[in-house]
Amino acid sequence: MKKLISLVYLLIIVHFAASGQQDPQFTNNMHYKLGVNPGYAGAEDAISGILLNRYQWEGMEGAPKTLVFSVDAAVNVFGAPGGLGLNIISDQLGFEENTTVNANYAYQTDLSYGTLGVGISMGVFNKSINGQWEIPDDELGLTVPPGSDFAIPQGETSQMTFDVGGGLYLSSTDYFLGFSVTHINQGAIQYADLASTYLARHYYFMGGYNISLSDPLFELRPSLLFKTDLAGWQVDVNTNVVYDDRFWGGISYRVRDAVALLMGVEMINGLKVGYSFDLVTSAIGYYGFASHELFVSYSIDLERDRNKKYKSVRFL
Repeated sequence: MKKLISLVYLLIIVHFAASGQQDPQFTNNMHYKLGVNPGYAGAEDAISGILLNRYQWEGMEGAPKTLVFSVDAAVNVFGAPGGLGLNIISDQLGFEENTTVNANYAYQTDLSYGTLGVGISMGVFNKSINGQWEIPDDELGLTVPPGSDFAIPQGETSQMTFDVGGGLYLSSTDYFLGFSVTHINQGAIQYADLASTYLARHYYFMGGYNISLSDPLFELRPSLLFKTDLAGWQVDVNTNVVYDDRFWGGISYRVRDAVALLMGVEMINGLKVGYSFDLVTSAIGYYGFASHELFVSYSIDLERDRNKKYKSVRFL
């Protein structure tokens, strides 16, 4: 059975012509918005950075592993308020490794109901493949010799493509809304005459609200993230309860995929550590696989006294 699972998994990830969900997913998406929406750059009126590590389906051979470094800052460009940001993402999936590096800029304007960021991201997407692979014999007696599929490059190979995204991000002290598109130009990656793929456009909608509870030390912060590539879709529904603007815990539900536990703490003013544990509810969860995610973030507001407590919108 293990060999059969490996065979099915391998066939899924090597189907280059398919335009499935290519962007990595994050359970702590409410803490890392810049990865899918450049309009978020500078929204905190601070210099903010995050280091995030995700282990998906831990225990499965070739399971996805994602590492993120991201930073953004509020700046004035040519006298106009805005934000700059940088994303570096390494996403490993079986014999495939994807690396994204992009720069983000958002122009910000104040509206009567919040601040609107209009953003664009530009960068490169590199796909590396180690095609030294073979499908093992399974219980059905099937054997596929190495190198028999000429649509799959043999040996190590790597190709890069230009990548563009855009987004809108509206926020206030009580709520946020965002709409964005990644891979607008649908960059093509060509390895050989029969081996090619491209980056399908992905569309994102995000939203959240802060709800004050009867005890002023507690606040409820629900949020959601909807994502689709027009071939499939997924929704994350999240709820965090925050105590004293320092401790949070909650639950997240990813439709037809997982239920996750969320927790974290602001250790000192601006430094936060968060963790999530995904209980897989899809069919793959039958085999005992689960997902883990850990992040560390830090925000510096140069216009505030660092010894004074403040309310960070990164919790939204």
